[in-house]
Order: sequence, then structure tokens, then C-alpha cells
Amino acid sequence: MTGADPASSPPADDGPGTARSAADGRGRDGSADAAAAAADVDADADLDVDPRFAGATDCHVHLMPGRLMAAIRDALNDAAGWEFPHPTDRAGIERVLGAHGVRRYLALPYAHRPGIARGLNDWVLDAAADSSMAVPFATVHGDDDVGAVVREAFEAGARGLKFQCPVQECGPADPRLDPAFELAAEYDRPILFHAGTAPMFRDSPHVGADRFREFVASYPEVRACSAHMGTFEWEAFVEIARANESVYLDTCFAMATVVGDYVDFDPSVIPDSVFEDLAGRVMYGSDFPNMPHAYVREREGLLDRDLSEGAFEALFRGAAANFLGET
Repeated sequence: MTGADPASSPPADDGPGTARSAADGRGRDGSADAAAAAADVDADADLDVDPRFAGATDCHVHLMPGRLMAAIRDALNDAAGWEFPHPTDRAGIERVLGAHGVRRYLALPYAHRPGIARGLNDWVLDAAADSSMAVPFATVHGDDDVGAVVREAFEAGARGLKFQCPVQECGPADPRLDPAFELAAEYDRPILFHAGTAPMFRDSPHVGADRFREFVASYPEVRACSAHMGTFEWEAFVEIARANESVYLDTCFAMATVVGDYVDFDPSVIPDSVFEDLAGRVMYGSDFPNMPHAYVREREGLLDRDLSEGAFEALFRGAAANFLGET
């Protein structure tokens, strides 16, 4: 899970449920899965990749400068006691993802304070320019010169926008971001929001199904994804997606087989019918590399579901292409 604000140290980007510390009585000791996660770092690991997953697009990967990633990890460790064995440099990230059968990934930054988005966007774009796997996204803070920052990023090649709404303290219903949303419509670029209330944002004025619904009503032409299946309000977000073809969901952390060891959520409550009915608009994502568990945990539960061949194809590849406007 990423998304902690290194300045104020609240836990959290991405990952549903109430965060559980490894030290509290409810959590797991994590030793077995930590060892498996550490093994992910080995580029020479002999991984048996399910052919249904091979060539996948991971729609939720964080690629940011090392000092910022370290600060995020420190904040999450302080808050929840989680350890992160995965590499944070681009080459290391891609070595692990490639070994697991991932063909490409959305490289997601976010600006936790004003004044850093331009430099962060440039850094991500430069990193992606040297990669055959990274699809660069951009970000902006609500107190930036929003229109100028976003237009520069789109002109430089950013394929979409990412907002970690509760940490950035700006979200889908924030009028400060209207210039960004208008440019997303103009350039036909998608937006990925942490729009749900998990893991500890029920009181945040920047998230929730109602605010996301406001955005969809105002910008129906913009493809918009709610990360983590919209947890905790997954049922409301699923209904929004059913009613609006521009709305997407990603599986990041919410559908991991070990999610209940870290946060208070059970992925089995989301029925297979959601993946069938919304095939082409539910995207696979992982939160790599800021996740305390082995990468395989993100996909194994999905692959165990009784889904059609078409639903698996859409989940691991097709929905991402749709989201990016490639179809």
C-alpha cells in the first residue's frame, strides 16, 4: 500500500480495510509471506505463470523517486508495522513484474503537497522513456497551477492522471481540479482516483461514492477508475459502474488473498458476476512495489474464480486497453 503523506505520516494510499499492525493481536506475523515476497526480488526465480495471466497489464504500480518512496514506506511502517521487501527502482520493479508475466504497467505518481507535481511528472516521464513496460501517468495538487501543470504533462506524453485523494486532500468533486478534468476530456486521457473510504478515510471530505458520482455526472466523457474496487463502499461503486460506461474499477489490494491479514476486508464478498457483468471495465492492479506481501497474492484469488475466458482476458488485458483509449 502506498500513499502515506511523508510530511504528516498518515498511512495510506492504496488498500482497503482498517489498517492492521503486524504487532497488534489481530494481525499476522507475516514471516512466511514476507519470505515469498522477498523471493519475488530474484529476477531468476523459476515462476510458473498461468497462461491466463501471461502478458497482463498491471494498472496500479507506483513509480516515484527513491527518496519519496522511502518516505512513504517509512510512514506506512510507522503506522502499521508493515515491511516492504520489493525493489523501488524502475529496473528492479520491471524485473519482478516481468518475471511474473506482466507485459506493461501504469506508472503512477501523486503529489502529496503543492509545488512538486511538475518535477515528479517530469521524473516519471523520463523514467518511462527508458522503458518498454511503463505507461506514464501524471499528477497535480489542488493548490498548484492545475491547468498549466496538467497540460504540460499531457503534451510531454503522460497517458492519464492519478489522484491519491485523501492524502492529497483533493478529489473528484473538488472544483480546484476542474481544469485538470477539462483537460482530461480535451486530450482523451483517463483518470485513476483513490476515491474510496478505505483504509481509514471514512471522515475524509475528499472521498466516497457520492463525490465520485458527482464527477461522473459532470464529466461523463472522461474514463475514470476507482481504485481498490471502491472499498469500503464497493457496492455503491459497482452500481455507479453498471450505470456509466466511462467508469472503471481496479482490483488493487482489495482482491489479494491476504488482504484480510492486513486490513478488515474480505474479497469473497464481491461476487463473480461483477467481473462478468463489468468485463472490460474491471482492471487488474497490484499496488506494487509498496505492498507487504508476495506479488502472486494479487492474482491468485482472481485466477481461482469461476470466470469465463472472456472475463479473464478483459481483467488482465482488455480493460486496461479500454481505459487507455486504445480500443
